[in-house]
Amino acid sequence: MLDQFGRNINYFRISVTDQCNLRCIYCMPDKGIDFLKEEKLLSFDEIYKVVKIVASLGISKVRITGGEPLTRKDIPKLIHHIKTLPQIEEVCLTTNGIFLERYIDELIKAGLDGVNISLDTLKDERYKEMTRGGSLEQVIRGIHLSLERGIKRVKLNTVMIKGENDDEIMDFVELVEKNPIDVRFIELMPIGEGKAFQAVSNDEVQERILKERDLIAYRVENRRLGPASYFKTPHSKGRIGFISPMSHMFCRKCNRMRLTSEGFLRQCLHWKDGIHLRKMIRDGMEDKELKKMIEKGIYNKPNKHGFKQNCIDEDSKRMFQIGG
Repeated sequence: MLDQFGRNINYFRISVTDQCNLRCIYCMPDKGIDFLKEEKLLSFDEIYKVVKIVASLGISKVRITGGEPLTRKDIPKLIHHIKTLPQIEEVCLTTNGIFLERYIDELIKAGLDGVNISLDTLKDERYKEMTRGGSLEQVIRGIHLSLERGIKRVKLNTVMIKGENDDEIMDFVELVEKNPIDVRFIELMPIGEGKAFQAVSNDEVQERILKERDLIAYRVENRRLGPASYFKTPHSKGRIGFISPMSHMFCRKCNRMRLTSEGFLRQCLHWKDGIHLRKMIRDGMEDKELKKMIEKGIYNKPNKHGFKQNCIDEDSKRMFQIGG
């Protein structure tokens, strides 16, 4: 389906929970978080109802996110259910990787097509500090198991923060050179806890890499792979991606909508506008009318974000409440 600006909206990100087993410094406060009660979360049946409708409107790729999605029970069953829809070509998962080792076989059996693992450091002690207690060893085991078990696409999402981890840029480049994975450097966005930290622009990341390596542009044929610009070094097994929402706004190519764990259809990470689908579903709205509401929401997707402006319509929610 096309929105009002002619963008083909074919990608749907679903947050299944706002809860997480980590407390990453730029995502969550350490304490005092009021997570959603279970009755306020969309049930899997309600999620499937929404996915079935958006699939009929042209959505072909679905990504399951959180919080940490694997903290919610039976995620492989949800993935399997979504994969039964003929219009859905791809279902992927974004995770912090802690529970991958436990669930990888179930996820593969369910038909998972790809996994994105959030990983901002390759140093044990720093990982514990940045995640407030996480185990890097568990994540690394999950990455290797994903590769060994044949997950089609394994990607690492890496956020560089000034003075926190920006001395590890080349460590991640070397990881790509040794392993058939993608590392995507994602610019920190000023959402929630992220406002307290200084981002490292991808222009700076790229400049640092170019001091030690040649970067060869990698043409991506399938644009459903997302907004990243990909490169390889001369001998790399994987690819280096740059996702630059702040320094190189890519909104004109944005193809996604988001569904929060409480059932709010979001058109953009920045703006607070959207549609409260949970209430409509639980009030008994018929699928035909629900489809019209979703169709309207997709069509009215905003032209671009306004993170660099002071806007009264920006959302005050944190990233884990919106869906990573």
